[in-house]
Amino acid sequence: MDADGFKDFAKEMTDYIANYLENIRDRRVLPTVEPGYMKPLLPSEAPQAPEKWEDIMSDIERVIMPGVTHWHSPRFHAYFPTAQSYPAIVADMLSGAIACIGFTWMASPACTELEVLMLDWLGKMLELPNEFLASSGGKGGGVIQGTASEATLVALLGAKAKKIRQVKEEHPDMTDNDIIAKLVAYASCQAHSSVERAGLLGGVKFRLLDVDSKYKLRGDTLAEAIRQDREKGLIPFYAVATLGTTCSCAFDKLDELGPVCNREDVWIHVDAAYAGSAFICPEFRYLLKGIETADSFNFNPHKWMLVNFDCSTMWLKDPTYVINAFNVDPLYLKHDQQGSAPDYRHWQIPLGRRFRALKLWFVLRLYGVENLQKYIRNHVTQAHEFEAHVKSDSRFEIVAEVILGLVCFRLKGSNDINEMLLKRINGAGYIHLVPSKINDTYFLRLAICSRFSESQDIDNSWREIKLRADELLEEQSVTK
Repeated sequence: MDADGFKDFAKEMTDYIANYLENIRDRRVLPTVEPGYMKPLLPSEAPQAPEKWEDIMSDIERVIMPGVTHWHSPRFHAYFPTAQSYPAIVADMLSGAIACIGFTWMASPACTELEVLMLDWLGKMLELPNEFLASSGGKGGGVIQGTASEATLVALLGAKAKKIRQVKEEHPDMTDNDIIAKLVAYASCQAHSSVERAGLLGGVKFRLLDVDSKYKLRGDTLAEAIRQDREKGLIPFYAVATLGTTCSCAFDKLDELGPVCNREDVWIHVDAAYAGSAFICPEFRYLLKGIETADSFNFNPHKWMLVNFDCSTMWLKDPTYVINAFNVDPLYLKHDQQGSAPDYRHWQIPLGRRFRALKLWFVLRLYGVENLQKYIRNHVTQAHEFEAHVKSDSRFEIVAEVILGLVCFRLKGSNDINEMLLKRINGAGYIHLVPSKINDTYFLRLAICSRFSESQDIDNSWREIKLRADELLEEQSVTK
């Protein structure tokens, strides 16, 4: 393909993308295909001769769209949002064109330097403590990871390296294996599964601790767990505080957990994957209380801040331990400016990295902070509108406090009837929800996900839920 062909193809695709997104309400949220649907639609082998780009365009609706779950439909309420916007799409185009692999400063200085600056911009928007910012002149700084799962693992491995070094200084006779066998980490039983998975990948014990009546992990619970483990000869080294759990968007008491960790010399990592975007709004910043006690902090602009996947921002007060944990420095990666700027390959698990800071730069400039705040507030308002609908119907109940853009609700009654309700809702395909379960209570989650979502969409989703509930309860009464 030459430049003229690329221009024509790109213009056609740009039109297609805009039309797709602006008319996404017209599409069924969930596909109706079965596994293997695509195989008969495509040849069994790649073409020997080049095909026309026009043929590819015509195949998108025939082959791809029948199998797409439309995450950006205003009737998609599953999981949490995955962010998207036109500025971020254009930034990804430029990133793809530059196509650098920014593992060192020298590999593409703009890639590293824009990332440093954008993480400072964003950190200041959240009012993070200065120790997390590169502009503070201290050790701290930010980095873009692929996902919050990576950030949790990176922090764990940094904490692990730090604790091994400390213990060996005190007990030179202990080997790395001796120490690792005694290491133990902590998180809420409501923490995302990736937190426990980080323990598996890091080769350490991970204790999931009980929460209070509002599903928050408290400081005294963590302190008691640490006390018990020290008595057993174990070495506490890492804890995760979740701000905005996946199950119910609960907030661990960071202002209690942080002082415990600081006192016990335990690295505390804050996972705010979804909720962190809301902290750009001053009225939600109270949820960050205690952040000054944290060693590392992470959230995903690619969830709720209009930045396309992948862009998971992480800050460390002292990245030294992470850098030391990952530092393999072959001659072919060395350069004359080492030490003058971050070499981000030392801050992450992969070596390669794309020019992801462009997405932040484009989005922050083309929206501005005030419009990003307006976007977050609009979603929160819509969540409370849905909450009011649920409370207006005595057959339903709210399961967890509605703070941001997630509403957890259920029909009063058995888990079975709620499972049947969800099956009907998703089977109809008009809206899409997923369930969760806490303390053997099964419930439905409705997240406000789409940047196209309006109050009318929330009303329509509620009508659909009521319709399916009416059908189900009518059938239940007839069978009785």
